Amino acid sequence: QVQLMESGGGSVQTGGSLRLSCAASGFHYGRSSMAWFRQAPGKEREGVASRNSDGTTTYADSVQGRFTISEAENTLYLQMNSLEPEDTAMYYCATRPSGWVRRPLDQNQYAFWGQGTQVTVSS
Repeated sequence: QVQLMESGGGSVQTGGSLRLSCAASGFHYGRSSMAWFRQAPGKEREGVASRNSDGTTTYADSVQGRFTISEAENTLYLQMNSLEPEDTAMYYCATRPSGWVRRPLDQNQYAFWGQGTQVTVSS
């Protein structure tokens, strides 16, 4: 049974930092593709960062240079620095356990999702 559990969200001021975690279980983590998405109120879900099954990482232009994806022990992390009010959203972890994805920041590429963790950035 695939399970993804996010944590680490919270409220910070502009310029602050947060590190999100996604604890994964129920599948062969090393063969999977993993990604972070976010959804702000009234907006569509958008891809933030991903790690494809071949190890390549992809970032949305809006977070390039500020966010970093990493992982250890079947846990995916998202280090978020220089946070801006525009980063306020529910953040989700997603996986495609079977492997490589063609479009790493396309939500339709991923089969399983966590429940999300809220990030709020105030000015």
